[in-house]
Amino acid sequence: MNEIKIIAGHFLKITFRSRMLVTIYAVWLLLVVFAAFTGYSTYTTQNTLRTQLQQQARQSWEANPDKHPHRMAHFGSFAFRLKHPLSMFDYGMESYTGNAVFLEAHKQNTVNFSEAGFSTGLLRFGEISLSVLVQLLLPLVLFFLGFHTVARQKENGTLKIVLSQGTGLGAVIWGNSLGLFVLSVLFLLPVAVAAFVQMMLQQQLPADGFVITRGLWLLLVCMGYLWVVSTVAICVSASSTGSRAALLKLLGIWLLMAIVLPKTLQAVGSAVYPAPGKFEFETAVEEDMLKIGDSHNPKDAHFARLKDSVLKAHHADSIQQLPFNYGGFQMREGERLSAEVYNQHLKGLYNTYTRQNAISNYAAFINPFIGVKNISMALSGTDFTAYRHFQNHAEAYRYQLAQTMNELQMEHISNTAPAKDAKPLSIGKEHWTAFPDFRYTHQSVQAITQQQLPAVAAIVIWFLFSFAFIYFTAASAKVL
Repeated sequence: MNEIKIIAGHFLKITFRSRMLVTIYAVWLLLVVFAAFTGYSTYTTQNTLRTQLQQQARQSWEANPDKHPHRMAHFGSFAFRLKHPLSMFDYGMESYTGNAVFLEAHKQNTVNFSEAGFSTGLLRFGEISLSVLVQLLLPLVLFFLGFHTVARQKENGTLKIVLSQGTGLGAVIWGNSLGLFVLSVLFLLPVAVAAFVQMMLQQQLPADGFVITRGLWLLLVCMGYLWVVSTVAICVSASSTGSRAALLKLLGIWLLMAIVLPKTLQAVGSAVYPAPGKFEFETAVEEDMLKIGDSHNPKDAHFARLKDSVLKAHHADSIQQLPFNYGGFQMREGERLSAEVYNQHLKGLYNTYTRQNAISNYAAFINPFIGVKNISMALSGTDFTAYRHFQNHAEAYRYQLAQTMNELQMEHISNTAPAKDAKPLSIGKEHWTAFPDFRYTHQSVQAITQQQLPAVAAIVIWFLFSFAFIYFTAASAKVL
């Protein structure tokens, strides 16, 4: 252990003397400040805007006068998705998924108004976030700082002298890996401070966001990831014949793991499990909707049979004899059937997306970058699962709104049509104000952990593999 500490200290001492490190660290700090500022600005601007729009939608809903409840069901409302505070760290899919949906009876609208839809083509080149710096750029920096560590000692003969004094090659690899890891923590430190400052600048953090717990888990995962990167850099250096060969190998590993493999796996997933487009999906839903009937058409065969069965069950000759408003009952049944059809198609679409993503997700066992990226997005509330959570939450609210209006119609609206010059059938506006506003809640940490079990298992295996990698490299590497 003393040998490992001495070697680690020597590595840090030599590295700190380099002017190159000062330049790299200065550029790194500038990038961290830029990413933190842009992330904070986007988060505060978007959340403030979405909160204001949600309040305006609620005010518009409550401002409706006395009217027929079915008209209110079609008047509808809006649901806006608030960003999780950790989205300042990892943008994930936030720029490409929608953030607002119009909620109305008998129709499930798509989530719209993504930031990518309003941006220029520059977004395709990516965004600089704190997570991109840690997951993508920092490994490249560590590879650059560690590629020559053991390989150069081979070239100048220093390694033979060290080994001749009784130090094992394993201790050399362990010491340099520890030194490089400490250096990576020094790069991670300003990122953690920037993220902490971002949180502290918020007036109030969402109680259901579990920001501290998520942040600590995210920090732990990043440190485990950087340890794996550090050991890979040193082990490749130790197993290479020279510094140039080590650098080429590490650059190839970085390109493969960070760029080539993720993009390739996404393309493979889409090709193996093709998903229907928006038009094709909506057409399939509409076709099945027509099969179950139209609740707004009094001559529809399905709902004509439904009417006959309801009259028979209540021993009534006409709907005027029913103890409830039949129109509301028919609308409620139509809403239930249409929601079942839509949810069935949506479930099938989600299953296709799940199979597509599974190819990439299980690749985390051969590529730790994919694993840490998936965990980071999930903890930051910016992955596809978080988007699905919002969409399901909004659909549940829409269904509750529509069915509540239908039940109000059943309870308060008469089956007898008003006279020609009489006031239209309506109920008091207090029923609108009594209906709760849409409130989006974030996923629990437990739910996220269950969803990301493959990625978590992959990171743990990679962490354990790093120790085995050091052992086998020390046993098989050549000194000359």
